[in-house]
Amino acid sequence: MTPQSSIAASGYRPRPWRPAPLVGASLLVHAACVAAFVADPAGWPWLLATLAANHLLLTAAVFWPRARLLGPNVNRLPDAAARRREVALTFDDGPDPEITPRILELLDRHHAKASFFCVGQKAAAHPAIVREIVRRGHSVENHSYRHSYAFACFGVARMSREIDLAQQVVSGITGRAPSFFRAPAGFRSPLLDFVLARRGLQYVSWTRRGFDTARSDRGRVLALLTRGLAAGDVLLLHDSSPVVLEVLPALLDALAARGLNSVALPSAL
Repeated sequence: MTPQSSIAASGYRPRPWRPAPLVGASLLVHAACVAAFVADPAGWPWLLATLAANHLLLTAAVFWPRARLLGPNVNRLPDAAARRREVALTFDDGPDPEITPRILELLDRHHAKASFFCVGQKAAAHPAIVREIVRRGHSVENHSYRHSYAFACFGVARMSREIDLAQQVVSGITGRAPSFFRAPAGFRSPLLDFVLARRGLQYVSWTRRGFDTARSDRGRVLALLTRGLAAGDVLLLHDSSPVVLEVLPALLDALAARGLNSVALPSAL
């Protein structure tokens, strides 16, 4: 399938791409440096230093996952969803044949809905679990095909392939193409919004996370997720981490105690 046919098959119209201010400024800096070099090649040390500073700033933005410096970024639900006392539970890196089904049972028990950002390769390996996620009223979203930690370093073509392959796998299993994308580890390339705009995908990060893949202390993970918890929050967990099975019941109880209702992203947005 070509990139163009993949975009058409997604069922979404590409949205206009408008560079974020930092990205637009970077493009202007690069163009100005090229023009300055043509006019006076002897000034190349200063031009090189300018470009290096610009790339350093872009790199810092890559490692600021919740920022909007590199493009639109859903790190909270809209005000309307917050007024409805909604939050969004999101799970990355699955599906996992042992953990994901148990998460689904816990969510059912608490009448909660969630969004699962699935890795394309894992979805292809466990299609029955992906179908079960949808059957129970949750959404399946795009977390790239291979979940490479070098994703933010990919060029447009390779990044597009990663996203398109995951779109094709999920839509082939569920009959619905994902509407949302989250980058592996949350590190987004300055080029990512251009790729997402062509596919009509929205980028989603989070309001708070518990670092459940890095911590084994259930209490600490829960505290990170619930400290300041409020309507409109987007919470990040992982259905690849056994710790989430210890944390999730208490987290769902905390949501209920605060009168908060967990919904899938397509419903909230």
